[in-house]
Amino acid sequence: MGSGYMGGGIAQVLALSGRDVVLSDVDAAKAEAARVRLLDEARRFVDSGLFDPGSVEILEQRLRAADSIESAVADVDYVTEAVFEDRTVKADALRRISRAARADTVIGSNTSAIPIAELAESVERPERFLGVHWMNPAPFVPAIELIPTSHTSADAIAGVEAMLVEAGKTPARVADSPGFVANRLQFALYKEAVRIVDEGLATPSQIDTVVSNAFGFRLALFGPFAIGDMAGLDVYAASYGSLAAEYGERLAAPETLTATVEAGNLGIKSGRGFLDIPSEDVPALLAYRDAAYRRLSVLRRELGAAPGLEAAAQKEAAQKEAAEKEEAGQ
Repeated sequence: MGSGYMGGGIAQVLALSGRDVVLSDVDAAKAEAARVRLLDEARRFVDSGLFDPGSVEILEQRLRAADSIESAVADVDYVTEAVFEDRTVKADALRRISRAARADTVIGSNTSAIPIAELAESVERPERFLGVHWMNPAPFVPAIELIPTSHTSADAIAGVEAMLVEAGKTPARVADSPGFVANRLQFALYKEAVRIVDEGLATPSQIDTVVSNAFGFRLALFGPFAIGDMAGLDVYAASYGSLAAEYGERLAAPETLTATVEAGNLGIKSGRGFLDIPSEDVPALLAYRDAAYRRLSVLRRELGAAPGLEAAAQKEAAQKEAAEKEEAGQ
């Protein structure tokens, strides 16, 4: 349910994996308009090499629009709720879905941050309900967070997980908490980035340049714990010392990191860190890292600068220079 940008992308992925998909929205006309839009988009994606040849034909066969939410979910195995990120709207949608669907229909909510246990209160038979958080844009980002509640059945989790793997995605089971894992980390970074701008230490474009070409570059291939173990946790602990001296407890070393370093676990240099990477695999891991970074660098050069961002950075720099001149003149 919900055939907008996210819901439509999810529908494309599942249909292209060989499943029949029914689109529903506030009314039949909007659902049909979404079906047409998704087919038109797929044609553009095929032309640009983003979708495989034949994708449009598959979607034409697999996608259909329903007259109503109730008719869409009446006889299906799985429902994705992908309506607007609003508690009231989602609760209403989930009530309608769970009343109209079969008792064994599994229901997944594509919420970005709302606790799944809270949403489960609106679902009849909550054992068939879980969070299934897709990332934007759905057709191209691999990761999907699976968030069960204490009521979610093991069969429901396993079934959704298998479906996503068949669709070429990388599901990860995470605990139910506001923001889950992805958005808790993403929004923590964003808040600190805005804070740096507010403090006048760097402009938005400068921050984006640093992130996308430094640790963000590495994050395209490795998670924070793998990166930390390769860099050396003693280095991390020492760096936190410098940060804490300036910013206080907000950026002090986490207690678990301090304890890990004090125990002599510094990452791959000592044989163990947060991850227990076998010592015999370390040379191959580092070789993989270097080769992957090299290939990513080549890919980025081939792609070139992202349209619009360079112009935005130049405008930002000009505005900053003008402001500095004006301030100096005063």
